Amino acid sequence: MESWHRNRLSARQAELVEAWLPGVRLVTDLSWKLLDTAVLEVEDAQRRYVIKAAGPSNHHIGREIDAHESWVSVWARLERAPMLVQSDRSENTLVTEYLEGSLVEGTAAEYDTETYRQAGNLLRIFHEQTARTDVDYEVRSTAKALSWLEKPHRISKSHVKQAGAILGAYRPKPVVLVPTHGDWQPRNRLMDGSELRIIDFGRFEFRPAMTDLCRLAVQQWRSRSHLEAAFFEGYGTDFRDSELWNVALLREAVSTAAWAYQFGDHKFEEQGHRMLREALGNF
Repeated sequence: MESWHRNRLSARQAELVEAWLPGVRLVTDLSWKLLDTAVLEVEDAQRRYVIKAAGPSNHHIGREIDAHESWVSVWARLERAPMLVQSDRSENTLVTEYLEGSLVEGTAAEYDTETYRQAGNLLRIFHEQTARTDVDYEVRSTAKALSWLEKPHRISKSHVKQAGAILGAYRPKPVVLVPTHGDWQPRNRLMDGSELRIIDFGRFEFRPAMTDLCRLAVQQWRSRSHLEAAFFEGYGTDFRDSELWNVALLREAVSTAAWAYQFGDHKFEEQGHRMLREALGNF
């Protein structure tokens, strides 16, 4: 067996990929080193693919398989997202087709209004596929945010007290859930010519639609209202509920600061603390 997978896939995962794609060879290791997920660009004699694989405790691959099996096809049919080629839940492994394009993050496209018009339109198509009412979602999400405050972090005592008081006093109501990407930001988008494409569904889940906007709101939309306006021009309407939105931003801030500390991502942790200061200022 070829050694293209060395130190990235388990022996069983490598066997699966070899069976699916005989003679495949490594092009580039695209893995994000903070997590145990391997992301490999590979090729055979005909075409290129992306392999994603992780250990048994990683839940992102399962989410990505869920997304591809039921919901991503609405984009893939338009060549705006990759098609699933093969997957094995038991081995936490999947293969998708490789999409041409340059990562939006770090390029001029990251702050181009056309990027956000297309992003708004694509997200509306994704969200509109189905909807369900959940009476417990807000209860679960708030409890999860409070649990982050009990784990190791570097959030100040005053901010822990403020956030805990706000979340503890919050009275959740039933909400409508839709398919969400979960990490809707430029690092998960490609631009191929003038066409926007979407990748990475490891945080797919049914959530309130507005949660897909949290990361843009605290990053690219900060002090750039024209990008926010372009997004909603593409989506069709600003659908955020003010109370739910402020609570969602607070929960996102808490989890970002605590998660980034635990995984040693100091830049992301710094962003989480800024998000927390700003989110608390909304109350």
